[in-house]
Amino acid sequence: MRDGVIEVGPQRYRETYGRYYEEFVVGDIYEHRPGRTITETDNTWFTLLTMNQHPSHFDVEFAKKTEFKRPLVASPLTVAIMTGQSVSDVSQKAVANLGWKEIRMTKPVFAGDTLYSESEVLEKRESSSRPDQGIVTIATRARNQHGEIVCEYVRVMLIWKKGHGPMED
Repeated sequence: MRDGVIEVGPQRYRETYGRYYEEFVVGDIYEHRPGRTITETDNTWFTLLTMNQHPSHFDVEFAKKTEFKRPLVASPLTVAIMTGQSVSDVSQKAVANLGWKEIRMTKPVFAGDTLYSESEVLEKRESSSRPDQGIVTIATRARNQHGEIVCEYVRVMLIWKKGHGPMED
């Protein structure tokens, strides 16, 4: 096996993704790439899909009257993008997300901002009721193009151990 691929036949390779429970190391930080530039369309569609009717996200004239002077990206969109950026690295082999906590929006996010996320492994432990799985806790942070942290949260996931789960075939 080479990094990121396994050989499945002569000169034939399959991309691998994610980490098994055993591959998480407390204290490790995984940088998630590529970055993601948020557009005005992304924000508008997200507010429509989620029925978020607060005008600070899509009414330019209303937003001009706020301290931000322009529409804000809906905060759940920021969290969703951060989570999506981390999937191929930290949760592609997850059984389930067990929860998010301590979500903090530390700076406003606007259309045109580019998010770069990273996750730090805070804790891991064997599942007491599922011997083929373990519980991993990570802290994920998103920085904008200026390097400023705009959002951070803690996420807890149930992760398959090596040799188990539907991705084994």
